[in-house]
Amino acid sequence: MHTPLDTLSHGTVVPAHPLALTAERTLDERRQRALTRYYLASGAGGLAVGVHTTQFEIREPNVGLLRPVLELASETVEKEADRPVVRIAGACGYVQQAVAEAELAASLGYDAVLLSPAVPGADEKGLLERARAVGEVLPVIGFYLQEAVGGRYLSPAFWTAFADLPSTAAIKIAPFDRYRTADVLRAVAAADRADEVALYTGNDDNIVGDLLTPYGPVDDRRWFAGGLLGQWAVGTRAAVELLEDVRSARAGDHAAMVRCLARGPELTDLNSAVFDVLGGFRGCIAGVHEVLRRQGLLEGIWCLDPAETLSPGQAEEITRVAADYPWLTDDAFVAEHADDWLR
Repeated sequence: MHTPLDTLSHGTVVPAHPLALTAERTLDERRQRALTRYYLASGAGGLAVGVHTTQFEIREPNVGLLRPVLELASETVEKEADRPVVRIAGACGYVQQAVAEAELAASLGYDAVLLSPAVPGADEKGLLERARAVGEVLPVIGFYLQEAVGGRYLSPAFWTAFADLPSTAAIKIAPFDRYRTADVLRAVAAADRADEVALYTGNDDNIVGDLLTPYGPVDDRRWFAGGLLGQWAVGTRAAVELLEDVRSARAGDHAAMVRCLARGPELTDLNSAVFDVLGGFRGCIAGVHEVLRRQGLLEGIWCLDPAETLSPGQAEEITRVAADYPWLTDDAFVAEHADDWLR
C-alpha cells in the first residue's frame, strides 16, 4: 500500500503553504482552505505547513494560529485528496518546543516534521539531540537554510550524523550556496542510511539545476527526489509539470532536457522578483502573497507583521516576470478553478 511517506521518498512537489489573512490580520479560513485546494488540484504530493512561508509568528501567544492553520490544512487533505499526500509540519525552538509542536502535528494527522535550524544557542550536538527527540514522535526532515533569512553554517559531519538518525526521512537543502549544497550531498552520500534519506531542493535560485544534477560516486549516482519550496507556493501546477519533465530528461529524453534547461533561468528570474532578491529577501513572503492576490486566491498581501510587505519596485518586477513567463505562474489554471476552490 502506497503511503504518504512513500510519496516523500519517491519524490514530489511540496509547496510551502502561505497564510491567508483578512485586512484585520485574522485567519481567512475560506481562502486558507482555497490555497490547499489549489495545491492538491495542481498535483502536489505534499504540503509544508507552519514553516517560514506560513509565518513563524503564528506561534506567538497573542496570535495563536499554529493549531488552527495546521488543522485546516490537514482536514482539507484528509477530505479532498485522492492520493497519498504527505503532510509536513514545521517545528521551531529547542527540544521542548519542537517536541510539543511535533506532538500537536501528530495529533492532527501529519506525517513528518521539518525542523527549523534557527535555534539560538544550540550547537550541532544540540540540534542532533533535538532531532532525536522529535524523531520519537514523527519522522524528521532536516533543513539547511540560507543565512539571509536566519540560517547558519552546519558542517558536513553534522549532515552525515543527521542522515544516520533512524527517524530521518529527508533533508531540505536550501543554503542558496553551491559549495554548501555540495557539502550536504557528499555528507549524505557517506552516511550509512544514504539510501533511506530523500533529498529535496530548497534552493529557489537553482531549482532546475539541483533536480537535473546527479551526485555521489559514478557507479552509484543519486538525484534530488523533488522540491520543498516557498517558490512552489505559486505556479504549483507548472512545478508538477516541470518535475515530470525532469524525470523524462533524466531517463534520456533530449527534448525534455532542452525544455528543462530553458526553464532553469526563467524560474530563477521569476524567483528573483517573487522572493525580492534586490531587497535582500525582505519581501519574500509578501511577494508570494502578491502573486496569489493577483490571481484572486488571496484578498490582500497582509502579513502578521505589518512591516512585512513588498519592497520598493518589487510589484513592478513581479509584473515583468509574470508577463515574460506566463507558463510558470498558473494564471489560466487558477482563473478556471478559483471559484470552486473558494466555495
